[in-house]
Amino acid sequence: MNYWLVKSEPSEYGWDDLNSKGEELWDGIRNFQARNYLKEMKIGDQVLFYHSGKTKEIVGIAQVSEEAFPDPKDDENKGWVAIRIIPKKALKKPVNLEQIKSDDLLSSMPLLKQSRLSVMPVEKIQFEHIIKLSS
Repeated sequence: MNYWLVKSEPSEYGWDDLNSKGEELWDGIRNFQARNYLKEMKIGDQVLFYHSGKTKEIVGIAQVSEEAFPDPKDDENKGWVAIRIIPKKALKKPVNLEQIKSDDLLSSMPLLKQSRLSVMPVEKIQFEHIIKLSS
């Protein structure tokens, strides 16, 4: 199993939206590195859901429910892909960006090094540590 983080502006599409839908197409990604990460995602992989924008915090855990397929919004057939995710659970306590920055175990996360990337891998130990921080 692999671990990931996806980012979304809560005013556009937030954790509550995913919960209300139950499953969501994760599409519209137009960055080559993020696209490659989408292609690596497998059914059952765990996904941290991060609210970007004002709050900047990890708020929930989702799971990949369908592996990469052609993005229906790719009108020019440029090879963009999408996946599907389902919500698993909200974090009891969100883990904010300041906590992540100040934690030695989390300071190497791509979230801090490539802040504009919307899909990125997370190491298993970091994923587990974030879960502990949120308890």
